[in-house]
Amino acid sequence: MCTMQVDTVLVLFCVCLMWVSGRSAHQRGDKLVTYKQSRSRRETSRIDDGGAHSKTGSPILKRSPDMTKSPMTKSEQLLRIDDHDFTMRPAFGGPPIPVGVDVQVESLDTISEVDMDFTMTLYLRHYWKDERLSFPSTNNQSMTFDSRLAKKIWVPDMFFVHSKRSFIHDTTTDNVMLRVYPDGNVLYSLRVTVTAMCNMDLSRFPLDTQTCSLEIESYAYTDDDLMLYWKKGNESLNTDERISLSQFLIQKFHTTTKLAFYSSTGWYNRLYIHFTLRRHIFFFLLQTYFPATLMVMLSWVSFWIDRRAVPARVPLGITTVLTMSTIITGVNASMPRVSYIKAVDIYLWVSFVFVFLSVIEYAAVNYLSTVQERKERKLRERLPCTCGIGNPDDAMCEPQIIGYTTMDANSIGNYGTAGNYGMPENGGRQERMLAQVVLGDPQLTGQVKRPGYVNIWIDTHAIDKYSRMVFPGSYVLFNIIYWSIYS
Repeated sequence: MCTMQVDTVLVLFCVCLMWVSGRSAHQRGDKLVTYKQSRSRRETSRIDDGGAHSKTGSPILKRSPDMTKSPMTKSEQLLRIDDHDFTMRPAFGGPPIPVGVDVQVESLDTISEVDMDFTMTLYLRHYWKDERLSFPSTNNQSMTFDSRLAKKIWVPDMFFVHSKRSFIHDTTTDNVMLRVYPDGNVLYSLRVTVTAMCNMDLSRFPLDTQTCSLEIESYAYTDDDLMLYWKKGNESLNTDERISLSQFLIQKFHTTTKLAFYSSTGWYNRLYIHFTLRRHIFFFLLQTYFPATLMVMLSWVSFWIDRRAVPARVPLGITTVLTMSTIITGVNASMPRVSYIKAVDIYLWVSFVFVFLSVIEYAAVNYLSTVQERKERKLRERLPCTCGIGNPDDAMCEPQIIGYTTMDANSIGNYGTAGNYGMPENGGRQERMLAQVVLGDPQLTGQVKRPGYVNIWIDTHAIDKYSRMVFPGSYVLFNIIYWSIYS
């Protein structure tokens, strides 16, 4: 009985102890929440007190707000876009606004002689000051925006004079950057590809040097409203060192500034980007000059072929003429139809004339050979033997044609009876046909017959002999003059 009472007392004691501990924990939680709330109230009141002190000019708690760091402030509100009319230029009605320009050339894509234009990709940057865009800032020196804000403010209306096509790159977004500084200075940058006209003088093509220009000008604002200038002179133009062209060597870039006058609108500032290109000649040596020279040299081979080999000489001449025509046509197909003669035209057409003259030379040789054969037949009919060469059975006349030989005119006297027809008076060594006629004397039967000779002079090979020297010498002289003038 006593044991049961002790157990009951212990259980009651434990229950009481647990109830007391739970209540104390609940009170501590309430105190923690109250502490947090009170701390928050104190911080809020401190901020309010600081604002109040800053309004009263307290030097200890005063702090300039940096609105550019606040995510709750819109750029339009910060720059006060809605407070100004940005359809008007800065300082409207006052002096012209200076707009500095610099350019970085990214690439020269194509140079076309047929269209007489070039394509260039560049970074075009404008610098000006618009006090309407100034804003307070202590930490952030500038703010950078994309094309969306650039459409809401005033920007210079630049365009490319004599351009055919141009566009602003838009991958992955519009390649436009707008950077605004606290004092109102603005940097406006674009990535542009432009195809512009280039007036080329092709009179020395392909040994030419071309100078092309890209011209930048304001479309609406005259020099009374906008003063356009290169920001750092020639240093305002930068180029990528990796720029290269297949047919040209870029020699130099430079800049100039001029005034352009339009009769209906007035004077405008115009900026020029000049670049000089020198054409590579090696491609044209391989594709044009060497083949043309080889065709001319091939036409000279006919001078060493026998004049009687008509099937060999005629196709050779025709083949070289047709090949030269193909080369000339191929070169002109890739060139504009200009009204003046180019340097390559002079070389190709002179080469064509040499090839054509080699064909005419063989025509002359063949014609003179035909005329000479006619003369030979007439001379044979006039031989002193009445039986003629064609009657070998006659006992009184036994002619024999020995054939072609070369002999000296002085040696003719060593023979018995000789008749000289058409032989040159100078008596030099010439090509002759020697006809031996053996005359029989019936009174001298059994005695040795007296031989007679008829010498017929034929010199149709002389044209070929002279052509072998005249044609190569003339062509070498032409090449010396040509390359000394155009190289």
